[in-house]
Amino acid sequence: MEIRKNESFVVTIEDMSDDGAGIGKLDGYIWFIKDTVTGDVVEAKSMKMKKSYGYARLVKVLRPSEDRVEPVCPVARQCGGCQLQAMSYEAQLRFKENKVYNNLLRIGGFDPLTKDQFLPILGMEQPWRYRNKAQFPFGTDRDGNTVTGFYAGRTHSIIPIKDCLLGVEDNEKVLRTIKEFMNRHHIRSYDEQRHQGLVRHVLIRKGFATGELMVCLVINGERLGHEEDLVERLKDIRGMTSISCSINREKTNVIMGDQVIHLYGPGYITDFIGPIKYQISPLSFYQVNPVQTEKLYETALEFAGLTGNETVWDLYCGIGTISLFLARKAKQVFGVEVIPQAIDDARRNGELNGLTNVTFFTGKAEEVLPREYEEHQIRADVIVVDPPRKGCDERCLDTIVKMGPKRVVYVSCDSATLARDLRYLCDRGYELKKVRCCDMFGWSTHCEVCVKLRRK
Repeated sequence: MEIRKNESFVVTIEDMSDDGAGIGKLDGYIWFIKDTVTGDVVEAKSMKMKKSYGYARLVKVLRPSEDRVEPVCPVARQCGGCQLQAMSYEAQLRFKENKVYNNLLRIGGFDPLTKDQFLPILGMEQPWRYRNKAQFPFGTDRDGNTVTGFYAGRTHSIIPIKDCLLGVEDNEKVLRTIKEFMNRHHIRSYDEQRHQGLVRHVLIRKGFATGELMVCLVINGERLGHEEDLVERLKDIRGMTSISCSINREKTNVIMGDQVIHLYGPGYITDFIGPIKYQISPLSFYQVNPVQTEKLYETALEFAGLTGNETVWDLYCGIGTISLFLARKAKQVFGVEVIPQAIDDARRNGELNGLTNVTFFTGKAEEVLPREYEEHQIRADVIVVDPPRKGCDERCLDTIVKMGPKRVVYVSCDSATLARDLRYLCDRGYELKKVRCCDMFGWSTHCEVCVKLRRK
């Protein structure tokens, strides 16, 4: 049956893609349909077609899957930030495990893993209100009123949202207070097209363990104006600890600018992951789900198998979150990160926790690790890597093989590049011992993975 553009058709959803779109087939032709769930029978309308596959829009669910639920968020489809809100949380966990498992088999070429190797996923007890960080863009509606919310998928059109159910409840009050301040002083939101207006975004962070709140307005100018009034309004919100402005006058998709002006408080908030205390500034990288982060780091610590006598390297260490977590059980920890501000934070956090057995290097892991190994003969009993989505540089992997640590712990946010890198290491003397997924981002397709490798 030939289907043309904008024609409707009925199809059964048989599977789901990595980005959460349902997959259905008609006469061998593959359709990708957002907002559908495996098992759904749906009416869809064709939107864009290639030779062997096409994209369609969901029109109506004719027979719902047993895994389908009613999205809690009223703008879930328009926003697109939660790709899996139509799927039950239990089914999401199965979807994420299957995605990781299949990538290990298909890309990594690993044999089917046993239950002793592929451990059950670490799910959330409460999959709502888990994010300690939110960044809201500001704009105007057709009537010129200030609006804030989230961008619709692949656009710069703002969907007005007062309260995202993934974020903390404090966000709603902060956004309302800022909008009232802007309206009173006639401060305009930023216009992407004209590169005009002042307020571009607001960053809100909360320490889950401490209750401390941070607000940072991103502005297209040297100063906000009427800062005293903003501070007076915001500091009445319970837990308000730090208020600042970040200057970003560039035409760019990067949200935060490099220059931060502190208006109130010390310029940071504090939080804990397990027993480790962290200072978090507006520009700091910090995991957005602290409850699940503790589970992930405890898994990494378990896989590292530390007894107190080991030298550990933590590559792509950020502000030292994993480094400091490991330092409690290791003889010596070396952390490597390319961003200088992150290393400044890492060193400060080491001092904050009284940990003297941690040394941090600024630079690329693929440059620092070979240099310290070849020039200074610094070896490793355990190496932990937590790279960005693109995975590890091959030179870095090659140095890991040359150093020959007894164990490698690989923490990944992308199971495809993870599988590729694991194959490289396992072809050069290592064996895969344990894999455990950890759900850090409920209602989205993303999943963190922690893997233990042992030298043969």
